[in-house]
Amino acid sequence: MELANIFHTGQVETGSCFQRVFGNIQTALILKDISLEVRPGEVLAVLGSKGSGKRALLEVISRRSSGTTRGEIILDGTPMSPQLFQTTCGYVNHRTDLIPSLTVEQTLYYAAHLSIGPQVSRYVRNARIRQVLADLALSNVARRNISELTPSEHRRVVIGTQLVKDPVLLLLDEPTVNLDPLSTYLIVSMLSSYAKRKSRAVLLTMEKPRSDVLPFLDRTAYLCLGDLIYAGPTRLMLEYFRSIGFPCPELENPLMYYLCLSTVDRRSRERFIESNNQIVALVEKFKIEGAPYRKCASSVIMDHGNSTIPSLTSHKMPLVNFSKPGGFQVFFALYRRMLASSFNFSQLCVRLLLMPFYFAILYTFYFNVQDYQWSFMSRNGLIFSSISGSYFISTFIAAFTFPVHRTRYYQEAQEGLYSGPLFILTYIFFSLPFSILSVGAASWIIFQATGLSTSTDLFQFSLMLWSCFLFAEYLSVALLLVVESGFTAAVVSSYINIIFLVLGSGYLRSFRSMAEWLVYMSYGTQARYVGAFLSRQMFGDGRLRNMYSDKYSNCTIPHPFGCRYTDGASFLSERYGHETGDFSFFITK
Repeated sequence: MELANIFHTGQVETGSCFQRVFGNIQTALILKDISLEVRPGEVLAVLGSKGSGKRALLEVISRRSSGTTRGEIILDGTPMSPQLFQTTCGYVNHRTDLIPSLTVEQTLYYAAHLSIGPQVSRYVRNARIRQVLADLALSNVARRNISELTPSEHRRVVIGTQLVKDPVLLLLDEPTVNLDPLSTYLIVSMLSSYAKRKSRAVLLTMEKPRSDVLPFLDRTAYLCLGDLIYAGPTRLMLEYFRSIGFPCPELENPLMYYLCLSTVDRRSRERFIESNNQIVALVEKFKIEGAPYRKCASSVIMDHGNSTIPSLTSHKMPLVNFSKPGGFQVFFALYRRMLASSFNFSQLCVRLLLMPFYFAILYTFYFNVQDYQWSFMSRNGLIFSSISGSYFISTFIAAFTFPVHRTRYYQEAQEGLYSGPLFILTYIFFSLPFSILSVGAASWIIFQATGLSTSTDLFQFSLMLWSCFLFAEYLSVALLLVVESGFTAAVVSSYINIIFLVLGSGYLRSFRSMAEWLVYMSYGTQARYVGAFLSRQMFGDGRLRNMYSDKYSNCTIPHPFGCRYTDGASFLSERYGHETGDFSFFITK
């Protein structure tokens, strides 16, 4: 791969939501005339302090950057495009969140099925997974969950999700950050071994390189504020800097020494000016004298007595024409991954047992409701508790289980593995069986306290609660797609559900006492229709006639004290009637 005269302009601050909407985010030139190359079998380390442009360089190469880019990126004689990068290259981001309930082997298995097309046989695919486990020293933890891994093991699994594709070019953004020295050495040595054995190119960024990784870095590039200080073979780096008057002292780490040399010193104004002038001189020096070093093969030993340096020989990268998996393969891989991630104690308890547990507790309060006047309000409370419980429990389940899949989707969507509609469709098909089982069991429990008896009533009752469950779940999912925090999304979803319950259910406030504009607004809430249907099911059809005020007195005398409702129809009329409007729909079938 070769970069020629890359200039990139992008945003230099996050910016507020208002600035992002109106395009007022401050931009600047981030990469300035960057030219470098990496060959098959080589590891190129891009070194620089924070803000030097390392990540921007990777984003430009992977064609994920936003902003204006000029220059050429050539891979095996072909201009780099987003499609070419997605099918032949890999990118390990600085932060990658895996699904914690999957095992290491499952994570690599589904990564392979999401990225490798059907032209690769199952045997080859499984063999590649086993090889990656061995190459990254993960075979002994293959059956361990992601949540149980050490930081080093987790980082190696993340790298493995890209290596299963066998990319011809692998980009890694700070793969050794926050790792101990032994883990850093292990990861860099593994990447070097992979590059040489497979004849692949590896480009990684580092902010604090250690001296023990020096033998594994075939090429080195130094960036400072978007400018290139040096780019070429690592073994010629010392000779180059010595030739321009910056020899590395003995017993110093050359990588770190020249990184400090190419970093602006901000401790004082004088140091800032001095270091900035020095860096400007180094940049200009490399532009004049660095081209032969940049084009020199890493295996060439340079003789500085000569006036010229051997140039790059023709050496093509073994570019493989990968095919992307089809839509059905991706759908089934996503579905199976979601299903596999749910087979653990916490997930199963939340998805299957939380609803029945809540309704079992609710049943203890309503199982002995007798046919007296006060039971109208008790049954009213039973329906309200059932609807609100379905809303809030569904919201909690979505906030607890969906974010991990949402985060993984956003990361994999950047790789072009699948689209948002396919992800949502897969999640809907995945969650439906769990919601049917959970709501079905919960409805059967609380149905015993309703006084209804037919199987048709049970089916209709369950269907109404299931619709509430699905409404709250999909509302929470929609919020979680734009809100990062699961807690925040759950709170917002709960507030919306509370408004719907108060405004549209008719249980907390009668429509008769509402302003007319609020009554019309209630037609836009799902709770209105569910509440009306369940109320008609509970109180309609002439049920609950001539109910006693208590066990000592009856209601045969017209409207005696304590006999407010003559039957269920009068209760519905009071709850759903508005002034003199005809609301007989809620009273009779």
